[in-house]
Amino acid sequence: MSRPAQEKTEKATPKKLADARRKGQVPKSADFNAAMCLLAGVLYFFLARAIIGQQAQEKLSHYFFNYISAPPNPERLIDILTGAVYGTFVLLAPLYLLLVVIATFSNVAQFGFLFAPKAIKPKVSKLNPIEGVKKIFSGRTLFELAKSILKITLVGSVVFVVAKGQYTQMLKLFYGPPGYLFNKMIEALLLILFWGGLTYLVIGIIDLIYQRYAFQKQMRMTKQEVKDEHKQTDGDPQIKSWIKRRQRELLMNAVQKEVPEATVVVTNPTHFAVALKYQPEGDQNAPVVVAKGADAMARKIKEIALEHDVPVQENKEVAQFLYYHVEIGQEVPPELYQAVAEILATVYRLDRNKF
Repeated sequence: MSRPAQEKTEKATPKKLADARRKGQVPKSADFNAAMCLLAGVLYFFLARAIIGQQAQEKLSHYFFNYISAPPNPERLIDILTGAVYGTFVLLAPLYLLLVVIATFSNVAQFGFLFAPKAIKPKVSKLNPIEGVKKIFSGRTLFELAKSILKITLVGSVVFVVAKGQYTQMLKLFYGPPGYLFNKMIEALLLILFWGGLTYLVIGIIDLIYQRYAFQKQMRMTKQEVKDEHKQTDGDPQIKSWIKRRQRELLMNAVQKEVPEATVVVTNPTHFAVALKYQPEGDQNAPVVVAKGADAMARKIKEIALEHDVPVQENKEVAQFLYYHVEIGQEVPPELYQAVAEILATVYRLDRNKF
């Protein structure tokens, strides 16, 4: 019998988010990246327009004076094209570098540094034409289409308003010198692109907020998925409970076996109890911790000690140190020799027949 479908009402666990990130699934907005690059390009051209204009003028002058008047030659045509491509690349190289930096920065700002080889791994399922047709007519595709139309409408409206405001000024420029006309037209074009890019950036920020919301909604889990993940990461609760119960049983068996043979039990007095065994006639250099426990286990150790006439001595500092720093089967460390010796001396005075 199939399990009924459950609503995904739980937030995604850190493990699921980490798994999705390794696959390259992160909330991101392509509009935000494009808007940042557009504004960076506009800013670059605005600041460097004089230098770019001068270099472009020099290259055009060189072209007209050296190639136009020369007789046609196929080899010379190749040189012209090669020089034009190389000159354009050199002229725009700083812009290319700037756009790479801005694109990298905008991606890092959205989801941090990410290297996900699985995201670029080819998938055979993507070549399925039926799946491709389903995606074309899916709700997601229609939503993206409506969003694109809205973006074009908003950006186009802003560009139209700004361009209309520059129209009258442009008409007056035709009575000025060509150089002045060219510069003013470039400034007007950059102004239009700036306002269009700024509007696009606002849209990109809104889209980024939406993409993060949609991603969190997509990553939601059912209560059963959360439980199953906890079982995979932390283990089955029933098995963990059985292991803890078994550990307590083994510890209790050890306590019942070792405490009756102990020399003394040092207590906190209520929270900790540590059983020490000392055999001076053997090769043992110092007392050994044979059992220890906290709270309920500490009370059980004291009960067993009283049942078998094992002395119980209260020493808060020694009991806490032994409980936290000395494991069962280990000897008392040298820094506690004096304190433990005083405890053993007290026990010896109480029962001279102990040793």
